[in-house]
Amino acid sequence: MVVRQHRGKGGAVAVAVVAGLLASTGCSGGGAVAEDQPGGDPLDTVRRAADVLVEAGSSKARTSMVMATGGTRVTIRGEGAYDFGKPMGRLEVTLPPDPDGSDQHRPITELLAPGALYMKNRGAGVPADKWVRIDTTTLEDGNLVTGGATDPLAAAELLRGAEEATYVGKADVAGTGVRHYRGITDIARAARVAAPHARGALAAAAEGFTQDAVPFDAYFDEQGRLRKVRHRFDFVNAGRTVAVASTTLLYAFGAPAGMRLPAAADIYAGKIDA
Repeated sequence: MVVRQHRGKGGAVAVAVVAGLLASTGCSGGGAVAEDQPGGDPLDTVRRAADVLVEAGSSKARTSMVMATGGTRVTIRGEGAYDFGKPMGRLEVTLPPDPDGSDQHRPITELLAPGALYMKNRGAGVPADKWVRIDTTTLEDGNLVTGGATDPLAAAELLRGAEEATYVGKADVAGTGVRHYRGITDIARAARVAAPHARGALAAAAEGFTQDAVPFDAYFDEQGRLRKVRHRFDFVNAGRTVAVASTTLLYAFGAPAGMRLPAAADIYAGKIDA
């Protein structure tokens, strides 16, 4: 397994909350072929994931980010929709309660847009009716981890950098027959070949992680659409290594995903508590 470390900033948002909760408590080579290997090159299938999603138009999405350190595991979940053509998504991200159950965190609404993450119900001194805007090209992880959910389209763009891909076999994802691929992608390579809207954030991630190799498992349906992808990251927070498994599930393709960015007057410009 390749170890990747991310040097966290004090400005991390949802991850900073989770880090506080935590504080209180052999990959296969590319080109291998299974007996039921479908036609086509595994690397080509994986690298085209983002392009096929754009062709699909839109879908609903569920996300899960499991963070573990020191024997403690914390899970952040998200649910929403994504318009791959815009590209823009909306997720309701739910943080776990504090270990003693004293603080039931309100869901954070996230708008995912090229180069930006908008968050509502951020708390920590932000008015309830205001949004916080974060420039994802300035985040050391390019928002692959910071927001508590990996942007679904960014997760697919990250697969453009795949250097190894192996067809594992047939599987089932939420009642849909899929093909399972496993491999390693490279963040720096993905940043170079990504669609223009994703390059800035991925380039920031390539600079922020000490190693670029990221193991993945990806699942595609018969139409070649990415149905599920899991990336595994490690980053360093307060001197401790945090292992992160970020999973994105896509379903209900073609479902309406209407959304718009907040007006300038609705974006909070004051101080944000850590």
